[in-house]
Amino acid sequence: MTALAGLNKKNNFVLLVRDSDVVAAALRQALAEATPEERPGLERAAALVDSTSAAHEKQLQARWVHSRLTAVGFTGDVDSVSAVKALRQAEPRLSLLAAVQLQKEAVAHPE
Repeated sequence: MTALAGLNKKNNFVLLVRDSDVVAAALRQALAEATPEERPGLERAAALVDSTSAAHEKQLQARWVHSRLTAVGFTGDVDSVSAVKALRQAEPRLSLLAAVQLQKEAVAHPE
C-alpha cells in the first residue's frame, strides 16, 4: 500500500510515495523468464499492478483515509466531524487542516 509522509502538526500536506513502477518492472522481468505454467499467474499480477498504479493521487489518498478509518473501527458517515476525529485518532500527528482535506478526498472518492 501507499505510504504517506509529512504527517505532523507543522506540515499541512501529505506526500504520496508509490513504488508500483518498481513492482511492475519486476513482474515484467519475471514474465520474460517465466515458464508456461507460471505465465498466467504473473500476467494476472502484472494486470493488477497496472490497474492499481493507474489510480490518481486523490484516489490513493481517499483509499488511505478509508483504510485508516477502518483500522480504528469507524463505521459512521465519512462526511462527518466524527470521521475527522477518528482519522486524527488513527494518525495523531495529522493536523486538523490535513485531516479535513483528506476527508474531503475520501468523500469525493467513496470506496
